[in-house]
Amino acid sequence: MKKTALLILISIVVFSCKTEKNEPLSEKEPLTLPEMIAFAHGVEHWEKVEELKFTFNVDRGENHSERSWSWKPKTDDVTLYSSDDTIQYNRKNLDSLSLQADRAFINDKYWLLAPFNLVWDEGTTFSQKDSVKAPISNKIIQQLTITYGDEGGYTPGDAYDFFFENDFQIKEWIFRKGNDSIPSLVTTWENYKDFNGIKIASMHQNPEGTFKLYFTNIEVKTTND
Repeated sequence: MKKTALLILISIVVFSCKTEKNEPLSEKEPLTLPEMIAFAHGVEHWEKVEELKFTFNVDRGENHSERSWSWKPKTDDVTLYSSDDTIQYNRKNLDSLSLQADRAFINDKYWLLAPFNLVWDEGTTFSQKDSVKAPISNKIIQQLTITYGDEGGYTPGDAYDFFFENDFQIKEWIFRKGNDSIPSLVTTWENYKDFNGIKIASMHQNPEGTFKLYFTNIEVKTTND
């Protein structure tokens, strides 16, 4: 394996993510708002997923960076593919090298599956507003805020504002590092694609168009495949 510095391909904020249950979520009545958002993105199909593959891309102006992943959620086996190296590890057995890879994995997976993390993550609190102005489109829309606790995870204490309409699909979001009142990053959630019932926003970009984060080579292999 090459030096760990080669793992850090993309200079962006690493999002907070607490210990995840990743357990099947069975529909029940009444659903909480986080559950409604998770179901709108297909979380009920997650228990069938055997392997998830994706490439995480970031464009900043003319600068492009990417890294690809394979994740088997039932065993928590992860493989990182970059231009410099291939690293395989299990999330239950992290060492100093795989820990750095895992920080990148948690960040990239959070962008991909954030609606599921609303019900997976522990140590969180929620608040909601029924009628607010979306930060990019300026539409009157609903808002759910998730705030992470001050302990655990790679970057504890962060907050995220999810903006959605009556279909409960995320349209925009704000990341606020350390629960600061000033946004650290604001992007769209767009170009949704359906993978065996799991709905993923494959494109995120800021209002100025100077930052684009998007996913390619997405594969969701299920027990039915």
